[in-house]
Amino acid sequence: MKNKKPLFIAIIALDLALTIFFLVISIIMLSQTVGKTPAEIAANADNGLIGYLQNHTTVYGVAFVIPLFVLLAANIVGLVIYVKKTSKSEPTQLDDLSEEQKEALRQELLKDLMGGSAPKEEPKEEPKEEKPAEAPEAEAKE
Repeated sequence: MKNKKPLFIAIIALDLALTIFFLVISIIMLSQTVGKTPAEIAANADNGLIGYLQNHTTVYGVAFVIPLFVLLAANIVGLVIYVKKTSKSEPTQLDDLSEEQKEALRQELLKDLMGGSAPKEEPKEEPKEEKPAEAPEAEAKE
């Protein structure tokens, strides 16, 4: 388990090399096949690996296309696992906070301790309309 990092680097390098190899072969196949008739493709059967793969599409599919999709799926799964693993939130340590954040946290804690809980904002009451000066005198006369 101590040599885990070199193993991961080797696996990533192998994955990258295989992916590039499969993609290059696929691009060459595509560029050699597009716009040619089946007779022209059959005539190029003697041209090494690409000619052979053009005439034997099942071998091409099994040897290059399926492994490319398997590597793609493995890379996506690995990425999802890595993101989940690294995105787990760890509790923040006091040493990680700046002085301003520490002061804000102190103020919030003091406010919570003094009030029992965070004060809720209550809707402001509209000021009551005062009665005109004559109204109190009119009430006193009655």
